[in-house]
Amino acid sequence: MRDQESKTLPSSALGLALGLGPDQTPFPWQERLLERMLDGDIPELIDIPTGLGKTSVMAIWLVARACGAKLPRRLVYVVDRRAVVDQATDVALELREFVDGDPGIKRKLGLREDQSLPISTLRGQYVDNREWLDDPAAPAIIVGTVDMIGSRLLFEGYGVSRKMRPYHAGLLGVDTLVVLDEAHLVPPFEHLLRAITTDPVFYPREDPSVLVIPPFKLLSLSATGRMRKADAFGLTDEDFKHPILKKRLNAKKSLMMEVLGDKTTLEDALAYQAWALTDNGKKAVRVIVYSDSREVAQKAKEAVEKLAKRDDMADKIETELFVGGRRVFERDQAKKRLEELGFIADSKGERTTPAFLFATSAGEVGVDLDSDHMVCDLVAWERMVQRLGRVNRRGDGDSIVVVCVGPKPTPDKKEQEALEKAQRGEGLDKKEHDRRETYRKKLTKWEDRQKPFEHLPKNNGGSFDASPAALLDLKTRALTRPELQKILEDATSPEPLRPALTLPLVEAWAMTSLEKHTGRPAIQPWLRGWIEDAPQTKVVWRTHLPVRKGGEIPRKQEIEAFFEAAPPHASELLETETSRVVRWVVARAQSVCGEQTTQQASVDESRLREQDVVAFALDPDGRLRETLTLAKLKDDKEDLGRLLAGATLAIDARLGGLTKDGLLDEKASATPETADGSDWIGEGVVGFRVRNAEVSEEIARDRNWRERLRFASAVTEEGETTRWLIVEKWRHDAATEEDRSSANPQLLGKHQSWAATEARKLAEALGLEKEYAEALVLAALLHDEGKRAERWQRAFNAPTNGVYAKTEGPINHRLLDGYRHELGSLLRVENDQRLMQLTEERRDLVLHLIAAHHGFARPVVGTSGCEDKPPSVLEDKAYQIALRFARLQKRWGPWGLAWWEALLRAADQQASRDNDAGVEHGGGA
Repeated sequence: MRDQESKTLPSSALGLALGLGPDQTPFPWQERLLERMLDGDIPELIDIPTGLGKTSVMAIWLVARACGAKLPRRLVYVVDRRAVVDQATDVALELREFVDGDPGIKRKLGLREDQSLPISTLRGQYVDNREWLDDPAAPAIIVGTVDMIGSRLLFEGYGVSRKMRPYHAGLLGVDTLVVLDEAHLVPPFEHLLRAITTDPVFYPREDPSVLVIPPFKLLSLSATGRMRKADAFGLTDEDFKHPILKKRLNAKKSLMMEVLGDKTTLEDALAYQAWALTDNGKKAVRVIVYSDSREVAQKAKEAVEKLAKRDDMADKIETELFVGGRRVFERDQAKKRLEELGFIADSKGERTTPAFLFATSAGEVGVDLDSDHMVCDLVAWERMVQRLGRVNRRGDGDSIVVVCVGPKPTPDKKEQEALEKAQRGEGLDKKEHDRRETYRKKLTKWEDRQKPFEHLPKNNGGSFDASPAALLDLKTRALTRPELQKILEDATSPEPLRPALTLPLVEAWAMTSLEKHTGRPAIQPWLRGWIEDAPQTKVVWRTHLPVRKGGEIPRKQEIEAFFEAAPPHASELLETETSRVVRWVVARAQSVCGEQTTQQASVDESRLREQDVVAFALDPDGRLRETLTLAKLKDDKEDLGRLLAGATLAIDARLGGLTKDGLLDEKASATPETADGSDWIGEGVVGFRVRNAEVSEEIARDRNWRERLRFASAVTEEGETTRWLIVEKWRHDAATEEDRSSANPQLLGKHQSWAATEARKLAEALGLEKEYAEALVLAALLHDEGKRAERWQRAFNAPTNGVYAKTEGPINHRLLDGYRHELGSLLRVENDQRLMQLTEERRDLVLHLIAAHHGFARPVVGTSGCEDKPPSVLEDKAYQIALRFARLQKRWGPWGLAWWEALLRAADQQASRDNDAGVEHGGGA
């Protein structure tokens, strides 16, 4: 039950969080969901039509948290990867502003006066922001894709270094509410999340421990109800009485099916119908044109422009292509363009000309699109429902929807022969049987996809009523009518087969300090199932790459270290089909080579030559697949297809190939903006910057940036470095021991005392029981004892007037010789009296947290460079560390143990940030 304070919180809080005006009220379903969440009750599924504000779940969770509801601290909102302009990002931004503007709400959420609600989004200045990692006790909203969130949850974090993966997994798998938008699109991922939520094998084995680890929760959202549960949270009679909601539910959408003739192309049919809906360009209406193919969308756009030219209206219409495969940096720009054209719901401004939006599946999910009319091809039922939600979204008009259905499939010659043979009762061999079945499947699919529309109400003119209310009624009737349920199921994409999630699998993925593990398969089937999906490739344009003028080609380890220091950031990624990337990059390489001459190359050093390294193919975990020259890109098309499948291609920006809209274009020769060559979205967004410096140049210090890595970009024939590429980290980026410098040197005793103070604050904010709070604080007090080693002090260039934990650097890696101070810490503290007074279970936990506080000891940690014990003893200690990891993971579960590690790492990093900022702590732990 709720406490008195939560009951007396002003009822207007939800309205304010939703951004409603004084004369507006939340929808009844939103108020009912808030009531449930205030009692800590989260439904499994919310099943309501598109356009009725499902993203408001974020605001409802936030208000409930502010009222003291026992809900997870972090909300992770997952959208489909096809979403180019997601609405969730805008909602997260609005909620951050709402909290900033209400000191009372901020205080109730446990945020400091100077602290904003941490958010991470899919575009804009907070894209893949890691601020939510800083404070495990603070509320946070993280918006991500299935691949981004799923990979990080399963310890395989795409775009996350191996050492940081347990940190992400621990905070995503504990004390988190995952809201899975459009859950019907990714049933394998929904099943995976549900297994993590409900299967006890993944969590602590003993009751007291269960109470320590805050739970992981799942809330699925769906507008189509692939298999709608009778107990799903949905609309009630009260909702139908709300004036705005009633208007949206009954929005007029008259749907007509047009079967095409054999000689009519789909693109021409789509263009003809779209043009007709504007009365040949005379009506200033918005028409969205959906097609399942990017090529058809492009051709339909060209066909409409041709019709406009024919009718002398070419300069009086607006057309826009809205497809996937767009770089994240340009996505805010795409949203602004949609708003200008009036295709974003509630867009302001008077429309004076017809506007056409040609969209693929990228326009079906995530984005709050709206239009006056719609034309589309026929796709699976769940996608048709999504599309219908993007027309007359607010119920203000009278929309026409034209569905262009391809002609009835006809068998080819061999299929026809097999059909006739079967009709005569003759036996079929395997090939003939397969041909007959192939044709039957094509015909059945064509028929099945049309059948649901026949069960919608008919309007007077013969069109179908495709309003949200009619679709909801159809779904409700199907709950009690098996034959109707089968019609909907047959028209819906079948769920892909998927592997089961087991504890041994998760334990294998959780061994993040092992670079290779035979029992650690690729995670994609667990996220999306076994599907015949075209392989994808991510492309990143960079001004600075780890290439070297003179001397030998950089070693694999050097290249990987560079990309770990300056990893591909979400804002600079473009993801699309590998086949498209291959065609594009080969064309660009051939074009660049064609522009070059020997004379030009000798005069202009900035010009690319065929032997120049211009790209690096990287694995999802940052390992190097191959270094690529311009010549290889130009000539090796067949090998590139295999090489780039599932890879990230970091490419020299001088190759160009990107339009101003962020789309691949073989003819675009301009050098695009890059994350490492400008301020990008804003200072510090990507967490790093790269700059050139001559060896003789004195590097100016910047209070906001810390040196992370130096790469020799030019050397003499004798191997002497003449120019550096310097990678610097943003001051707030999560610190690692590999960062080369700290703003302020700090004595070891002071740093560990500060870390313990932060650990205690964190334990109190999380409400940890005293014995576990003390264990966390003790781990913080002892975690860096290994830095007392003379080798570490000399290698980190520490001042000689004391034992230091933080130094200005630079690091002498040769002198360090791979020494891991975490191992040294264990050796120095294992007989500490405070540690010996703990129970064996808590002593194990403290020792593991110390060993793992930089992402190692899962299960291995290196013994190189450690001089505290003989090699045989060190090997035995490393073996004990691995056994302890296995023991504790069984005790706490994979995510529970990672969460404990994240707590110590967060406290350690906050102490480091305070030192960097010159903040003084009031005392010890």
